[in-house]
Amino acid sequence: MQLPDPYRVTISIKKNSIMTRTKNFDVIIIGGSYAGLSAAMALGRSLRKTLIIDSGKPCNRTTPHSHNFLTQDGKKPAEISGIARLQVEKYPTVRVEEDLAISGKKNGNSFEISTQSGKKYQAGKLIFATGIRDEMPDIKGFSDCWGISVIHCPYCHGYEFRGQKTALMANGEKALHLAPMIRNLTDQLTILPQGKADFTPEQIEQLNRHNIQIVETVVTEIEHEQGHLKQLVFADGQKLPFDAAYAALPFQQHSDIPVALGCALNEHGYLQVDPMQQTSVDGIFACGDNTSPMRSVANAVASGNIAGAVVNMVLTKERF
Repeated sequence: MQLPDPYRVTISIKKNSIMTRTKNFDVIIIGGSYAGLSAAMALGRSLRKTLIIDSGKPCNRTTPHSHNFLTQDGKKPAEISGIARLQVEKYPTVRVEEDLAISGKKNGNSFEISTQSGKKYQAGKLIFATGIRDEMPDIKGFSDCWGISVIHCPYCHGYEFRGQKTALMANGEKALHLAPMIRNLTDQLTILPQGKADFTPEQIEQLNRHNIQIVETVVTEIEHEQGHLKQLVFADGQKLPFDAAYAALPFQQHSDIPVALGCALNEHGYLQVDPMQQTSVDGIFACGDNTSPMRSVANAVASGNIAGAVVNMVLTKERF
């Protein structure tokens, strides 16, 4: 993997020849971004034969800078994951395959994962760090701005747009959840519910007290320069200038393999896991954005670390 300057590093790793040929592993991690790499580090340091299958499409690939993660604040996401991968690959029992996992099945006491390239791998435990896929609305320019000036999280992006003219494209409880946090960062906030606002009279009064405007006309286009929002265009032809827009988007699981293997989803559409990152299926764990609404690099790393450590503990107990 080649990293952009000044993060390009040359390392020499002598991999065990068995590891480069084997199809059988202790653990297969599907997804090699922050959560998956974090899990792999815990497993590599525990001498577990670990395979990471990664398609190379993290959900934050359009985001120019990552924030709210100690020691890495302001770094490009690819720089953080690139350094993480170099560190993880130093452990001789960890192998990374750039491929796409397309199906999985249970084979007795193990699992078999098939990939787009036609390969099949076996492991006693699976960790899904596959993230989620945001469903972009049919608004011209929206996807071009996503992760740059059309954003989802006040903690990840809000400081950079503090005090600026900001829109919130959400309705009902989602809008009411985000509005106080955004209002803490700027006194220029407008809610755009994309139609009739779903607020009670009491809620509207509360928003009015904080000078939060509500515009019910539908947004049809985002005018921007290289992803940086300039104006929102409305269905009636009106144009309003904004510096940033938050959007609460629906999503789907990025991989359908966990559900196909029997893993349950919670009421919000995330993989159901316990505090140890165990799914509803014995032997299958999950971590990162596919399990939690707290979408951040820091949370992904933390949950991946837990998943890797717990899987090692389970394997240790089974074999002791």
